[in-house]
Amino acid sequence: MPKSPLEITGIEELSEEIVACRKCPRLVEYREAIARERKRAFREWEYWGKPVPGFGDPHAGLYILGLAPAAHGANRTGRMFTGDRSGDFLYRALHRVGFANKPISVRRGDGLELQDAYIGAAIRCAPPANKPLPSELANCKPFFEREIALVKPRAILALGAIAMKAYLGMLKADGAIARFAEFPFRHGAAYELPGTLPRLFLSYHPSQQNTFTGKLTPGMLLNVLRAIRKYLDRPATKTPASRNS
Repeated sequence: MPKSPLEITGIEELSEEIVACRKCPRLVEYREAIARERKRAFREWEYWGKPVPGFGDPHAGLYILGLAPAAHGANRTGRMFTGDRSGDFLYRALHRVGFANKPISVRRGDGLELQDAYIGAAIRCAPPANKPLPSELANCKPFFEREIALVKPRAILALGAIAMKAYLGMLKADGAIARFAEFPFRHGAAYELPGTLPRLFLSYHPSQQNTFTGKLTPGMLLNVLRAIRKYLDRPATKTPASRNS
């Protein structure tokens, strides 16, 4: 069902709220220091240095939940999974399955568009050592909750165990699931959740640690995305839940 102008406006307003957030002093200090100091290879860039809003198709059937912006990736470019090798790996796969119009993501305004996909993250600021604190994840939790409520996807792809636990934690707090143990993290797993919730798909995160070691190969990610595409191409048998933050 097409999104109403009110719902699309809601996504735009949420993005503005995310960008303006300063709730976590440790993350504010770190992201802004990185933006000032810059990496030698990106000396000519004006770093984004702010929380990173979601990106993609507001009508999406697929919501992709990552972990956090990379210090010299999305924290530099201001767009999810843009400007680093994790993003290169992800967008190549999204393009091959038809979720993106291009296989390369360089910067905002480069013409990249997502088709039937929207990307968010469990936390919106680059964290030191790529390890957010529980309190920081809690501060960001309402952002992806509201995104999911506005996008109303039929499928959610959690990239990594932390992203999966962030999403399941939201469901547990709402009483939609009883415990995490029913949904163990396993690459390629797909879970039919209670009621009208979107189906949950799982993949290893496309970090260099996983892709350089072969823990996650292009074929493994493609298989997950193709399973999602097949699921979304089936006639909907239930209407995704509208969740309020």
